[in-house]
Formats: sequence, structure tokens, C-alpha cells
Amino acid sequence: VKAAERREVTSRGGDRTIMGRGASFGKRYLKAFVSGFFVAVPVTVTFLDRVAYIARVEGASMQPSLNPAGGTTSDIVLLNRWSVRNYQLQRGDIVSLVSPKNPELKIIKRVIALEGDIIKTMGYRNKYIKVPHGHLWIEGDHYGHSFDSNIFGPVSLGLVHARASHIIWPPRRWARLHAALPATRTPLFQDHDPVDGKLS
Repeated sequence: VKAAERREVTSRGGDRTIMGRGASFGKRYLKAFVSGFFVAVPVTVTFLDRVAYIARVEGASMQPSLNPAGGTTSDIVLLNRWSVRNYQLQRGDIVSLVSPKNPELKIIKRVIALEGDIIKTMGYRNKYIKVPHGHLWIEGDHYGHSFDSNIFGPVSLGLVHARASHIIWPPRRWARLHAALPATRTPLFQDHDPVDGKLS
């Protein structure tokens, strides 16, 4: 009997040891997970802030390039922040920027002219304008349905925060967005090479 009791005590002690080790492992795993979570969150925030993020396009100002007529779902685009970190933009790029009239609002338009370019406007107070240093001329593709430079004039480069690089939703609309100017919106005078987009 005593031998059996000793075996039972030993067995129970072993169970307690195994349970103790399991609990200790569980605590270490949970601690590692929580620590990893709080490390990962800043990395994600940094990625969104510095590299890229996605956004839904609202309205008809960029039709037919974005949100074409007859569609039932708004386009969702990938916005590349990294590519505009040095303001290396091209004529024809589709960019997201802070509205010069409402800092709480972000708008998406096409770059028509860079600084130093001379552009013929469509309804602006001056028929022709030379884009000032550090500014862009932006327009929506859907003339008459866009709140753009023809209303508020050239915009500061500092308001640009991303370039739209791809349509990623809906799936049937997936496409890469290339820099392209409407045939009728080419600047009358281009101050520098639109390929490298470097601003002087």
C-alpha cells in the first residue's frame, strides 16, 4: 500500500510539474505575442505613412479613367506615397492631394502641368497661366464635373501625398495606371523633361 501511495504521489507530482511547465510556456508565448503585436502596429502605421495605402474613389470627376459611368461599385486604388517623397512627378500622373480649399478633404486629380509650364486654362480667371515655382496644375478628366485648378488655380507641391498606381477593386477593373495626358490638355510650353519629373 505504501509503495502504491508513493507511486500515486509521484504521479501527481509529475502532473503538477507538467502543468506548471505548460502554464509557464503559455505565459511566455502570450507575452511574446503581445510584445510582437505592439512592435508590429508601429511598423504597419509606418508602412501606411511612408509607403502606400488604398482608398476608395468617390464621385465622377475622374471619369472615364476612374469610376466609369454605369458602374455600380466605386474604384479602389493603390496610392503610392514612396514614389512622391521627393516630388518627382510627371505630367499625366494621377495624384491624391489635400484640397487647397478644405484641409480635411483629400481629392484625386491628374497632373496637367508642372512648374514653369504654360497652360491654356478652361474657365480660370486667366486664359493662360505660367505655373509658379513649387506648384502644379491639376484637373479632373471629366470636364465640368471637377473641382480643380480651373477653379482654384495652381496647387502647392506640398499638398501632394501620393500617386495612384493601380486600380485594385473591383476585380474586373484591375489595371495599372500610367501617366497620360488628354490630347487636348498638353501644355503650350513645357519647362522641363516630363520623363524624369525633377523640379528645378
